[in-house]
Amino acid sequence: MPSAVGHTVDGVALRLLNENNVVIRPIRPVDKRLLERGMRQMSPESARLRFLTPKDHLTLAELRYLTEIDYVDHYAVVAIAADDADELLGVGRWVRDPARPHAAELAITVCDSRQGQGIGTALGEALVDAARARGVNEFTASILPENVPAQRLFAHLSGQISGHVDHGVYEVVAKLAG
Repeated sequence: MPSAVGHTVDGVALRLLNENNVVIRPIRPVDKRLLERGMRQMSPESARLRFLTPKDHLTLAELRYLTEIDYVDHYAVVAIAADDADELLGVGRWVRDPARPHAAELAITVCDSRQGQGIGTALGEALVDAARARGVNEFTASILPENVPAQRLFAHLSGQISGHVDHGVYEVVAKLAG
């Protein structure tokens, strides 16, 4: 598990399992280039697992949607290297379901070279805290059945998970504890 080492002006500083330090902070409109670079570094397999289809770039409209958010119904954080604010390690977000305001769709992506170091867990825990503070007590996600790390992350974030496979995609519902 990552451990907190302090707060920065921008976010929370954490020490990863491999002893590297990261900062998790809210995403900002100026992070478009950061996301663009991160997408270019993502392997085709990681992109397919995240977007459920092959994807090799983000459009300008997608970049605006992903970075120009309200922090109430759409909340997102980035993990960056503590010693290099231009090195994106991961990004996570949730978007509230307008028909079910207590529920939000969750998505987390960790750069290929940083997977397995606790970044996804740290992003997930930050998103859970923000969700609870905004009245969200349930996360949903569409996950490919072979994306075992995403399923493990959901299990970590919630002790109460349900789901079903629909057209080859695992539709998950996770109740947030507390």
